[in-house]
Amino acid sequence: MTEAIRLDRVSLWRRTQEEFSYDLKRTVLTFLEGKYRKPAKRLILDDINLTIQRGEKIGIVGANGSGKSTLLKLISGILQPTIGTVRVKGNIAPLIELGAGFDIELSVIDNIILYGVMLGFAQREMQERAKLILEFAELQEYELVPVKGLSSGMKARLGFAIATDIEPDILILDEILSVGDERFRNKCEQKMQNFWQDHITILLVSHSMDLIKNSCAKSIWINRGKIEIMGDTEQVIDCYMNSVN
Repeated sequence: MTEAIRLDRVSLWRRTQEEFSYDLKRTVLTFLEGKYRKPAKRLILDDINLTIQRGEKIGIVGANGSGKSTLLKLISGILQPTIGTVRVKGNIAPLIELGAGFDIELSVIDNIILYGVMLGFAQREMQERAKLILEFAELQEYELVPVKGLSSGMKARLGFAIATDIEPDILILDEILSVGDERFRNKCEQKMQNFWQDHITILLVSHSMDLIKNSCAKSIWINRGKIEIMGDTEQVIDCYMNSVN
């Protein structure tokens, strides 16, 4: 099989929330007063080694704050590791924070085209695909509206519609099927079934153990920034649930 994703000795240190909120004026004042201290950093991911083959469907489980979403952001290229290397073969559609990658000043139609072009599709092709994407997202009437005028639910629908229409090599899903109303979630799940029968590599983060069991033969349990276990999904979930209980 061909490797799709490989992480070697990957660790990530990130600033704490305290540092993010530490404004420049306050920093200068504390420095002048001799009270400055270097803001703290926290180890989010610790020495991750991971290989995922092309076409594998991998579930990722773990408690909130364990590092699941951070791992996906590293694989997607949104974050860079402090130590180690991340190698990815193929284009990625990361459905991590739906709408986070949109240019809010541009119209819905322009964002659809831009997203596709960034993934290597021709502008003409994306213009032809746009109608179907708008129909799936149920946003035909908002085609020329700037994305900043959409609700969070509309942005979620748009993000899902674009990513699943362009059929990337690697699809990354972080609690994506929990967005929207029940009818739209069912619509998303039906569309996702096509990907599970295909060559597309999928990483699925979810707190729904049933969804993971029904969707992924292999899974990873991430615990406090480390891979606790990777293997058969039933075994991984049993280990994870035993730790929770």
